[in-house]
Amino acid sequence: MRYVSTRGGIDPIDFAEAVTMGLATDGGLLVPAELPSLDAATLRDWARLDFQSLALEVFTPFVGDSIPREELRALIERSYATFSHPEVTPLVTAGSLRVLELFHGPTAAFKDVALQFLGNLFEYLLERSGGTLNILGATSGDTGSAAIYGVRGKARIQIFILYPKGRVSPVQERQMTTVADANVHCLAVRGTFDDAQRIVKSLFGDLDFKSRHQLGAVNSINWARILAQMVYYVHAWARVSGGDPARRVGFSVPTGNFGDVFAGYLARRMGVPIERLIIATNRNDILSRFVASGVYAAEPEVHQTLSPAMDIQLASNFERYLYFLHAGDSARVRALLDDLSRSGQLAVDAEHHAQVRDDFSAASATDDETLEQMRATYAESGYILCPHTAVGVHAARGQGDVICLATAHPAKFNEAVVRAIGHEAEAPPSLQGLFERAARSSELDASVAAVRDQIETTLAEVARA
Repeated sequence: MRYVSTRGGIDPIDFAEAVTMGLATDGGLLVPAELPSLDAATLRDWARLDFQSLALEVFTPFVGDSIPREELRALIERSYATFSHPEVTPLVTAGSLRVLELFHGPTAAFKDVALQFLGNLFEYLLERSGGTLNILGATSGDTGSAAIYGVRGKARIQIFILYPKGRVSPVQERQMTTVADANVHCLAVRGTFDDAQRIVKSLFGDLDFKSRHQLGAVNSINWARILAQMVYYVHAWARVSGGDPARRVGFSVPTGNFGDVFAGYLARRMGVPIERLIIATNRNDILSRFVASGVYAAEPEVHQTLSPAMDIQLASNFERYLYFLHAGDSARVRALLDDLSRSGQLAVDAEHHAQVRDDFSAASATDDETLEQMRATYAESGYILCPHTAVGVHAARGQGDVICLATAHPAKFNEAVVRAIGHEAEAPPSLQGLFERAARSSELDASVAAVRDQIETTLAEVARA
């Protein structure tokens, strides 16, 4: 399997190069040059597999000969041994709901599914090459802690995570800042997630800086994140269908940076029988508006909501979707992104908008609607939704038999839970004791220069140690 850039400016590379490159050197995102096609026999065979065995089969064509199969199997087994549920991502019922619980990893959020694997993958590739890696990422809440837990204490790796000061939940912040390992560096920027993401992309776009400091990506700009998330769509379909290729299922996906729902989109393009993909957004509804109108237009500000991990205006993985929507036409992708950069919006033509409407449906939820959904679900079934999951459940109403992705444990957002149902959700062991531990972070202006200087100062101190 070879990988190319959405912007068409690099020669094809293999999986290992794609993982370590992160963001393509031409500023685009890496995508597979072709997608495997699944037939009915393969789907039936895959439906009998446990999560780890299924992950091996899903990963294999994308990894190619970059990693021997038995070594890939060992990486997968080690990555998912850290999950507290034997099924890794169990499918449960809550009254009339089907809920895919993605929060049984070490940081109680769906990002663990990809980042436990990515951390081990980085370690494996660095040991093989003898190199070092300085990971740089931005988080709206959950990516940061999941990335940190994926690489904490690992030799050859330093990790720098930017998060918007005051715009993540107290639990999310403590999950990042209480990790004491010396290779972990938390940077609180005075701004929004979009500011943090812009800084990260700018530093990756500085090819001299990226090369000198061996920068690597953990945000969903890294292809391995998307690949790992594809597995639970197949796994959930198999649990509902029993392996019958004629049985189609729908998914409702709380969406901020578009990576999670894009993984489902690719799974469907490969042949997984997915009937519909519902993009669920909060007040920051740029993606829902795009599905409705064909126009992708940023609003003047990012709104702070009860579902902070979705408080995003410009979704990184949207560029990957534009590439597939336009059949790999990199020139067209570049032109659309130029429109967005110049005017703050881009628009697809009528033919492509019709395809968008075939690919997705979409709905948004206000904070009041989010709280009401949390309240209604608890009253019906006793099941507690996190506010992000509640946005997805709200969006799925009236859409038939849909699996709703539960992206985080509700105890990560107990302020919203208390407002909805009057008491806190019980914290899993992974979230207990966070507020008794010492915390450390560096507060910075939301500027490229401030972050660049902090990284260079820190790395110089690491080199002297």
